[in-house]
Formats: sequence, C-alpha cells, structure tokens
Amino acid sequence: MRRLTRTVAAAALATALALVAGCSSGSDKSDDAKSAGAAGLEKVTYLTSFGNFGRDSYAWVAKEKGFFKEAGFDVDIKPGQGTGAVIQTVVGGQADFGPIDLTGGLLQLGNGQAKDFVAVAAIQQRTMAAIVSVEGKNIATPKDLEGKKLADTPSSVVRNLFPTYAKLAGIDASKVTWVNGEPQTLMGTLASGAVDGIGQFVVGQPTVEAVTKKKPVVLPYSNVMQDLYGNALITSTKIAKEKPEMVKKFTAALLKGLEYALANPQEAATILKKNVDATNPAAAAAELQLMAAYVRSSNSGTALGTLDSGRVAKSIALLQGAGALKQNLTPDQIIDFNLAPKA
Repeated sequence: MRRLTRTVAAAALATALALVAGCSSGSDKSDDAKSAGAAGLEKVTYLTSFGNFGRDSYAWVAKEKGFFKEAGFDVDIKPGQGTGAVIQTVVGGQADFGPIDLTGGLLQLGNGQAKDFVAVAAIQQRTMAAIVSVEGKNIATPKDLEGKKLADTPSSVVRNLFPTYAKLAGIDASKVTWVNGEPQTLMGTLASGAVDGIGQFVVGQPTVEAVTKKKPVVLPYSNVMQDLYGNALITSTKIAKEKPEMVKKFTAALLKGLEYALANPQEAATILKKNVDATNPAAAAAELQLMAAYVRSSNSGTALGTLDSGRVAKSIALLQGAGALKQNLTPDQIIDFNLAPKA
C-alpha cells in the first residue's frame, strides 16, 4: 500500500523541504493546537501515505476546514514514507492512523513482515500503483521495461508488487534492475537521467512532468490487476479493538475531507500550499483531479471508503496464484468490516 535535484538539485531540495515542512508543522505545537487540547479534543497523529503531495492533501483539508475538530480531534499530520514504514509506525504506536496501499498490506501480512494492523476504510477503490517513465526512454509497453533501470524505496508497494505485475504482464523480471531511492529524490533521479523509470502512483504524473519537464509515460498496474484496491486507511488492532467509536468518527471526518478535496481541488491545493510551503499548487490540484476516478467504483456506489470482502478475496487469490504470498489469508485478517463504511 508501505507507501515519493528539481532541475535536479533544486528538485531534491524542494521536495525535501516539503517533507521537513510536514514534519515541523506536525511536531510544533501552535497556540491553536494548545487551545484545542485545552478544549478537550483527543490528540491523534496521522501519517500521509507518501510525503506531502496533492494526493494526500485531503487530510490537510479535513484539518483546515474543521472536520477533525468537529469530530473531537486535534490531529497532528506527518509525512509518511510508504506502505511498509506507515505500518511500522502505526503498529509501533508512534502514529494512530495512516493510509497504505492495501495490496502492499496484504503482501506484508501474508509474508510475515508485519502484523497487528487493520484497514478500516478504502481511500481508492482501484490501485494507483504504476511504473512512470518519460518520453525518450523507449518505454511504451510493460515489455519495454526489460533491460531498464528503475528506482523506488525498498518498502514501496510498487516495487514489492512488481514481480506479480511482471508475471501477469509478460515481463522477465530478472531483466529489470531496481535501485534504491527515497521519496524526496525519486523524481529528481528520473529527471537527471540516472534511471529509466520510478515506482509512482498514476496520479503523480503532473508532478513528474513539473519536475522532469518531460511528458510522463505511465504503466498502470491496474491494467493487468483490476481487482486490487488502492490506498486504505489503517490503524492498529489495539486501537480498533479498544476505541471502535473513535475510529469510526476519525474515519468519517477524514473521508469528509477527501470528498471536499475532490470536489474542490484548487482550494485543496491552496490549503496544502499553506501548510507545506514547497507545494506546487497546480500539480497538487491536477493529482486530485486524476485521483477522483479511483475513489469510487461500481461496487462502492456513491459511498466513500467502502471495502468489499469478495473483491479483497479476489486480490488475495491473485497474489497467491502469482506465488506472492507465503501464507494463506482471509479478508477478515486485514480488514475490520465492522468499522468500515457501508456501501
């Protein structure tokens, strides 16, 4: 799900500043935060999925528009580092909630790499995982990735799901080289020409174009794996068990922020810019506009956040069929359906 040199040196600096800004804005206790605490609001630490890009701006919207406060929460938003890191931080008790790629969560749980977390709402009804390149790299189809060098964080769902994607897309994975990268440097690495592509979400293409000054080439995983969910909100099994009503209230407030952000992408981008100075508002708004198509599906109807047991079972079967899971799983092992929104 674990979880993202601007002309090259400028790109790394700008994005790094975004991460730092996210950390500092979350960790520094402002007068507002202090007064909120005094008013009896429950303190909650929330991680974004991956840095502070437009795709995660809905959390800032929920805070800025007062949705969290109305639900009884004083929320500290910090930048996440991908699916694996978000799971580790939530399970370790350093954060209460965060979005992960649900497929990445299945891989972590099914291979014994993580436990003690549950998903309580879907953020995207379809996976947004993708390989992103740029024009001039001679990449147009999945098969073209053979002989190429790709970069991503080791815990990224894009990287960890790649063997399954490769098998289904007819790629010889042994002919693809992966190198390690960090969220704040990935796009700069692509811009510099050091790699041919990066692990990224589909909605990241406006930001990729802004950084690289080239037209992105996107290979979505959903083209060959259609049943996979995208990001899902998780919490620890401890919190889910001990504070179910708190989880429901927080989830509802966050999804209210998501709905508002999708309906008002320009305003959401402005809010993100206000909180994370290095934000490119145009790219952030464009990410939200692209993401809108992934947030609802025919299964979810008009409701946001729904999770369907049958679809999750199909995702598990797909991963098992590709040999990606060492252990058998059931949907109930990763999702608390009593806490998830209903379709």
